[in-house]
Amino acid sequence: MCQYSAEDGFANDWHLVHLGSRAVGGAGLIIQEATAVSPEGRISPEDLGIWNDEHIEKYKQITSFITQQNAFPGIQLAHAGRKASTSSPWQGNRKLTLEEGGWRTVAPSPERYHDDEALPPLELDAEGIKKVVGDFKQAARRAHEACYKVLEIHAAHGYLIHQFLSPLCNKRTDEYGGSFENRIRLLLEVLEAVKTEWPNDLPLFVRISGTDWAEGGWHEAESVELSKKLKESGVDVIDCSSGGVVSHQKIPVGPNYQVPIAERVKREAQICTGAVGLITEAKQAEDIISSGQADLVFFAREALRDPYIGLTFAHDLQNSQVVWPKQYERAKLED
Repeated sequence: MCQYSAEDGFANDWHLVHLGSRAVGGAGLIIQEATAVSPEGRISPEDLGIWNDEHIEKYKQITSFITQQNAFPGIQLAHAGRKASTSSPWQGNRKLTLEEGGWRTVAPSPERYHDDEALPPLELDAEGIKKVVGDFKQAARRAHEACYKVLEIHAAHGYLIHQFLSPLCNKRTDEYGGSFENRIRLLLEVLEAVKTEWPNDLPLFVRISGTDWAEGGWHEAESVELSKKLKESGVDVIDCSSGGVVSHQKIPVGPNYQVPIAERVKREAQICTGAVGLITEAKQAEDIISSGQADLVFFAREALRDPYIGLTFAHDLQNSQVVWPKQYERAKLED
């Protein structure tokens, strides 16, 4: 979950304590918030970034602490595209003007996310697309240097790569628009670039929106076909979320509402999947794994509410194998 607490992309002690507390709390894998591959790729001016080698130093401190707690540090590389240049949630989550420190956003097509936005995004030309691919490549290099052990490419929630995937906002007529093969081209190019910098023996995830929840948009069948191609290209896990590309989406929100997407992708694409979305209880998560609907369960808001979610769930499931931090052993939960 984005913390909107960085300056010029630099992590600080908030991020160290925020991420480190989840490691102390028993999480097996901690994926850092969407981390921008370029300044213009940030959702807000306060987003974390990894476009500068100077960003690496603090990240190495964070990954070192997470690793010391027997958890795996992961990072999510992202570019917000037309959904960039907004204020933080507690500042209204609104589009920033240039005078307020915002910037002109980019997208596959000059289509606004909200109709009342003052300026449409700039359509990326060939040089712009080449820069995006290069930015992801260099971000992957820095992520490896910072000692992250899992890398996730963010291609969901209406951010730039998802914008290329969805015909609702990709109106291009060149090799990056129109057909399914053209719309997935950017993601495949980003993936190939990332692989040149990310070691083969470290896991590579891709987060997708399984469906746009909107007529004429990206849908589950396309997600399955994309996942097959991603598997062929060396991706290990598809992190299955949904929505976010258009403001008129109709999402049937409820417990486990996205789990069927993970289950279908896992079954039909024969690839490991992660399930997300209103999974808030230990038995709920355990049932998803034990029934084979997904291979991993990711927690976001629930992990904000309870930084020790791993230890809490282990207690709820009566798992005596879990190892508590020695500093906390005296407070170990007992019935």
